[in-house]
Amino acid sequence: MAPIVPSGDLGKLQFYEAHLNPWATNAAAIGLSVDQITAIDTLTQAARAAFDAKEAAEQAKLAATQSFYDAVSSMQATGAGLIATIKAKAKADDDPSVYTLAEIPAPGTPTPTPAPGTPFDFRVSLLQNGAVELTFKADNPSNPGGIVYQVLRQDAPQTAFAFLVNAGEKRFVDTSIPAGTSSVVYQVTGYRGAKAGNPAQFQVRFTAGNGAQVVGQPVSQPLGQPSMAA
Repeated sequence: MAPIVPSGDLGKLQFYEAHLNPWATNAAAIGLSVDQITAIDTLTQAARAAFDAKEAAEQAKLAATQSFYDAVSSMQATGAGLIATIKAKAKADDDPSVYTLAEIPAPGTPTPTPAPGTPFDFRVSLLQNGAVELTFKADNPSNPGGIVYQVLRQDAPQTAFAFLVNAGEKRFVDTSIPAGTSSVVYQVTGYRGAKAGNPAQFQVRFTAGNGAQVVGQPVSQPLGQPSMAA
């Protein structure tokens, strides 16, 4: 059986507000005195006033918080422009003392971005249309944006590797494997601009029943391979 008075504070307040009039109108009939009705009425009004004050304070806090955020945002936008002006002055005058006078750090010497990591952990799967999807991993330096993976394929031993695709992610789909091919070797090299990582080669063998598997371990090749194809 549900309780007569709700458990929540607001529910309790609303309960007594809703019952003040019927209790006052029928006080004698329900066994309540005028003093009891007056007391609960006074307490209920005090509770309502306290609730309204709490709500107003919470709304004021929200407004003040948003005002603070807006003020900081405006300050930062203007301050960022001032800092940019200071940096431009130091650069134009070729004068590092500008940073000292402004009490802001001078720009650090940029460090060369490391080459992309060597691809590894190659996985292969056959798609329904007969194409081959290959995925791999590579431990690249932080902020690896702009890395492209050059993929070459060798269709027969002792033949040259032919350019296949420049993949923008660690996966690619090969749709041009010649019919009847028993195995191919892929070479994957990570590039960031003109900077190349170490290539890795791995063999994919095709089996009866439309199967395909990576055989052997990828072999890292020395740098100095042909540059990335267009």
